[in-house]
Amino acid sequence: MKLTSMQNPQVKAAVKLQNRRERDETGLFLIEGYRELCRASDGGVTIQKVFFCPELFLGENEDSLIAGIEASGGAAFACTKAVFAKLSYRDRPDGLLGIGVQMKSSLGVLSTQLSQNPLLLIAEGIEKPGNLGSIMRSADGVGTDGVIVCDRCTDIYNPNVVRASVGTLFTLPVVEATGADAFLWLKEHKIQVLATSPSAELEFTEADLRGPVALVVGTEQLGLTEMWMNAADHKVSIPMKGIADSLNVATATTLLLYEVLRQRKIGYPLETDLLR
Repeated sequence: MKLTSMQNPQVKAAVKLQNRRERDETGLFLIEGYRELCRASDGGVTIQKVFFCPELFLGENEDSLIAGIEASGGAAFACTKAVFAKLSYRDRPDGLLGIGVQMKSSLGVLSTQLSQNPLLLIAEGIEKPGNLGSIMRSADGVGTDGVIVCDRCTDIYNPNVVRASVGTLFTLPVVEATGADAFLWLKEHKIQVLATSPSAELEFTEADLRGPVALVVGTEQLGLTEMWMNAADHKVSIPMKGIADSLNVATATTLLLYEVLRQRKIGYPLETDLLR
């Protein structure tokens, strides 16, 4: 079936999912892009529908992806370029957009997925979808046990979160929880809390991050709430030599995560250990 009208009910229903209220009410969300749809499929996301425009395809495997979605029970709709432009939220679409069913997880489920030496990322009150998606991408890059989104300001199924995460949202354990519940859960599992603060005397490279740890990050404008600052086992700073007093939260998070990875390399001693 080829969709040629922007007034088609299928098109109108999909466009509505760009709105958070519609996503919350329906439990559905948009997945645009070949790579993102592949990762959603690999991550077990139920894809109800896929809209496609062959004139915009960039590769040679799109037909196989569409066939796989149909084989799993999803519906496929060919679109004109004009109709797909209406559906798309990207500047340069690649001709594929799906509607998926939101995945719901919990702290209880995350408990069963923890490694022997867990690394968690707590993202508190992140406002910009692009930052939240980038944080997930970095968290996936270092193999974190999961991301806990606390007191959310943005919907994790916002199309720009999905886009910035390049599909890692679908394979990385992501849980939404209140800050209080997350803190109690961390204490229950004996995971130390590391908070970031520009005023902290301890630089992040000097902290021992080799044991179970949860890195807590907040917004650039407001930083972390008093609850997390008071609850932190350690506070660390990222040295700033210029006029700015902080980094973009996604950039800062990436630095912290990769410092954990660096310290956890087999046989890697901290400089502070060598000085003892």
